[in-house]
Amino acid sequence: MKLQRMNRRAIALGAIAASSALVLTACGSDDTSDGGDSSASATGAASSIKCDDAKGQLLSDGSSAQKNAIDAWVAQFSKQCGVQINYKAGGSGAGVTSFTQGQLAFAGSDSALKPEEVTASKKVCSGGQGIDLPMVGGPIAVGYNLSGVDNLVLDAKTLAQIFDSKITKWNDQAIQKLNPDAKLPDLKIQAFHRSDESGTTDNFTKYLKATDPADWKYSGGKAWQAKGGQSAAQSSGVAAQVKQTNGAIGYFELSYVADGMKAVSINTGASAPVAPSSDAASKAIADAKIVGTGKDLSLELNYATKADGAYPITLVTYEIACDKGNKADTLPATKAFLRYIASEDGQGMLTDLKYAPMPADIIAKVRTTIEGLS
Repeated sequence: MKLQRMNRRAIALGAIAASSALVLTACGSDDTSDGGDSSASATGAASSIKCDDAKGQLLSDGSSAQKNAIDAWVAQFSKQCGVQINYKAGGSGAGVTSFTQGQLAFAGSDSALKPEEVTASKKVCSGGQGIDLPMVGGPIAVGYNLSGVDNLVLDAKTLAQIFDSKITKWNDQAIQKLNPDAKLPDLKIQAFHRSDESGTTDNFTKYLKATDPADWKYSGGKAWQAKGGQSAAQSSGVAAQVKQTNGAIGYFELSYVADGMKAVSINTGASAPVAPSSDAASKAIADAKIVGTGKDLSLELNYATKADGAYPITLVTYEIACDKGNKADTLPATKAFLRYIASEDGQGMLTDLKYAPMPADIIAKVRTTIEGLS
């Protein structure tokens, strides 16, 4: 088991390093892994990929949350099958819009399709509709950059007030109470949020709304609604701003926490604060329920969990595809790629990339649904 995990880590890191030559992206990746010599392991992973009749090029766009996972998957799949996949990572909102306009083979979104989006998808999915396939899980980390503070605990109330510009200094009494041993500076808090429509925003604010409705009175959604703060595009943009700004805080996927940034541990009311990790996110996602109907597999997450070791601010990224009516020239490659990323090998790469694989019962249903795409 230990050797298998080491091989998967080598595959994942080597795949990201190679991805720049295999994937065309609209924004740069934050990943700088060198990957080392993983050619033997990568060959082993590639040999498990079934290309079938996959060929040509796939256009895709959407969630920047899953970009590091997509990059790693594309590197392996393209090497084996010769299919060029252009994943732009322009945000969930952009991806869903482009999909419903018939511009993409599949899209990525950190929020399930809304009823009006399903209706719009029927115009491009001849005889069918767009469906949600949960593929990538993970914690939404609250990253911060604060000199001299290596450990920070916040709860829903302090987070809601920070991101709504009601707590504006790091030495605020509410923060100090949660961190009695920390030397918090008299420094302005610079809170960063997403400027683009984002499923990460949707899930982050769903957590605030579910756990502290008294302080977070906004309706929620992919567009940021709170007052004040500063904004940046995509998860990589928010992370870059936090990384370079002392006193900054922002939300993005755990894979973007690096180079001097720290991640907040969340006081959920459990026996101890919970830090973001793949395992902690998996514990929360395991409590999710499938609420989609028909072939749709959208999930309902429990943001208010108080289970020990369960990190509450999680998201699930869906790959969105037509259940029926896919374009004949892209269907083989779309099915082959989705089949690979839902496979044991594809899901096995996620933990080392700081994501969470889908629970076994959920991914089993995803695999069955992919085989039925037409």
